[in-house]
Amino acid sequence: MLRYNRILSVLAVPFLVFPLHAQALPERTVCVFDIVGASGDVYNMMQDYRAAAREWGVDVQLRAYTDEQIAMEELTGGLCDAAAITGVRARQINNYTGTLDSAGAIPDYDTLETVMRVLASGKDEINQHLRDENYEVMGLGPMGAAYLFVKDQSIDNVNALAGKSIAVMEYDEAQARLAAHVGMSPVMSDITNFAGRFNNHSVDICFAPAAAYSALELYRGLTDEGGVVDYPLGQLTLQLIGHKDRFPEEFAQKSREYFYEEMFERGMQVVNNAYEDIAEHRWIDIPDEDRREYDEMMRQARLDMREDGIYNGEMLALLRNIRCRLYPGRAECGDDLELQ
Repeated sequence: MLRYNRILSVLAVPFLVFPLHAQALPERTVCVFDIVGASGDVYNMMQDYRAAAREWGVDVQLRAYTDEQIAMEELTGGLCDAAAITGVRARQINNYTGTLDSAGAIPDYDTLETVMRVLASGKDEINQHLRDENYEVMGLGPMGAAYLFVKDQSIDNVNALAGKSIAVMEYDEAQARLAAHVGMSPVMSDITNFAGRFNNHSVDICFAPAAAYSALELYRGLTDEGGVVDYPLGQLTLQLIGHKDRFPEEFAQKSREYFYEEMFERGMQVVNNAYEDIAEHRWIDIPDEDRREYDEMMRQARLDMREDGIYNGEMLALLRNIRCRLYPGRAECGDDLELQ
């Protein structure tokens, strides 16, 4: 009997060293779009996300992609269990969160923070929009406001945009529509060539976040005469989209909360650091009157694209309510056009 007990003790050692909760977790592949690749800020933040995901019962394996279209195709083709992509691209899967990037809908980072908090709240009336029968939005983060980079600082008001050429993403109908709305000539481009077209002066204008100034060397296209129009035309977002049936039931909500509670501030640090690379004299100030004209132009564009199904009406209503809660003096708060 003594010998038998010793054998049992030896057999029990692996279970003492490797308790049940430390046994192998199910692996899931998350494909991460980062234009810099595995050394980029987005990929580095997702490394910390990977550690957190283990606490939720999933061993996340990351893959870096510098071509967002490939990451998207591998998600929809089932090779990625989830993918971290831009909201513009994610609109093809979820029109609700894809509308976060809509023209002029989130005017500043205080508004963005409130929006992100609401979307991570776990409320049923919100969560029902974050999933469908195939996919679920599992996280949302900031990638920075997008601005007009112009080769000539005289392009400093709405009227001056008419007749100018602008690089727009070929997969985003909204960008082309917005450009045409103000009389610009859209030149279909993608993430791999839009900066090159601006830098070699094939187009007069491009639309990008502050981070692109250094990362994509947009200062080359600005030369001495160019600048950045100090009006945020939209907020670019990072969105983690996953196959709903490949993750535990509570995983998505924990993931959304983590993105807001842990990754939002880190994302904003990256965004704020990018502004420091742009010299003050590069920013093109616009008068309040022009700013109000931009606001109205953006709103009309949103309404038009809502009617055509490009933007989601329920998200536009949520964003309008948040803007008017934070800034009740805005002209739009006197009507309900975006609430219809």
